[in-house]
Amino acid sequence: MALAQAAIVVQKLGAIDPHLDLAVVVVAPRAPENAPYPREPGEHTSALQRALAGGDIDIAVHSYKDLPTRRPEGLVIAAIPLRDDPRDALVSRAGMALRRLAAGAAIGTSSPRREVQLKAIRPDISVIPIRGNVDSRVSRVEDGELDAIVVSLAGLKRLGLQDRASEVFSVYELLPAPAQGALAVECRAADASIRAILRAIDDPAARSLVTAERSFLAALGGDCNLPVGAYAERFGSTLKLHGMLAAGGQVYRTKNAGQADAAVGLGRELAAELLGLAGHSR
Repeated sequence: MALAQAAIVVQKLGAIDPHLDLAVVVVAPRAPENAPYPREPGEHTSALQRALAGGDIDIAVHSYKDLPTRRPEGLVIAAIPLRDDPRDALVSRAGMALRRLAAGAAIGTSSPRREVQLKAIRPDISVIPIRGNVDSRVSRVEDGELDAIVVSLAGLKRLGLQDRASEVFSVYELLPAPAQGALAVECRAADASIRAILRAIDDPAARSLVTAERSFLAALGGDCNLPVGAYAERFGSTLKLHGMLAAGGQVYRTKNAGQADAAVGLGRELAAELLGLAGHSR
C-alpha cells in the first residue's frame, strides 16, 4: 500500500513537472531481526517521519487517517491531493452483502469504529481482530479463514482490488474514519523549495474537508484507534460535518454545518456536542 500511495504522488508531481528528479525510497520500521509481522500500529508512520526529519528523504506519503493528531515539530503537511473515495467496503466469500451473511458470521477488522457500526446493523456477527496489508486480509477471506473483512474502498482501489468488494457502504451507514481516502504529503517545514513543489498538487477542497474531520478527532483527544467516525461534505461555501462517537455501549451520531473557511471550529463544535450527548465532560 505504501508503495502504491507513493506512486500516486510521484505520478502527480511528474505530470506537473516531468523534469523533476523523483525516486521512491522504502523506509522500514525499526524492529528486531525476524520480528513477527504485523508490527504495532503507527510504526511505519513514525519511521517515515524520523527519516524525513533526519534528511534521509525529502517527502513522506501517508494515509492521512493513520496520522496522529499531534503534529511533530519541524514537519508540515504540504499537500493533500484530490481525495479518493472515503467509503468502507465489505469483501466476502461468494460476493454476499453484510445483511445476507450467515448468522454469527466472522468478519475481520481491527477498527473499533467499524466494529460498533457493523454490530449496529448485524448484532449477531463475530468481529475478529486482523492486521496486515490489504491483500493479505483479502486472502484470509479467500482461504476460508473469515467470512468477510471490512477495509477502505480507497485501499482496494490503490491495489487494483476493487473488484473484490461485495458491498460498498454508504458514508451515512458506516461513517468513515476522519480523513479516510486522503493522502497526506509531508515535508520539512523549513524546506521552502519542496513546499512550493508540493503546493501544486494540494487540493483546497480536500484540505477543507479533511481539516474539519481531523479537528473533530483532535477535539475528542483521539487517534485512529478510537471508535470515532467523521465525514465532511461541501455545498458551495457551506460545509456539513457528520460525526459519530461510541461510548458506554452506545453509538452517538450528530451533524452540524457552517462556513467552509471555519472548518477547525466546526470540528471542535461537533466534538463538544457529541461529548455532551455521550455524557462526557472535557
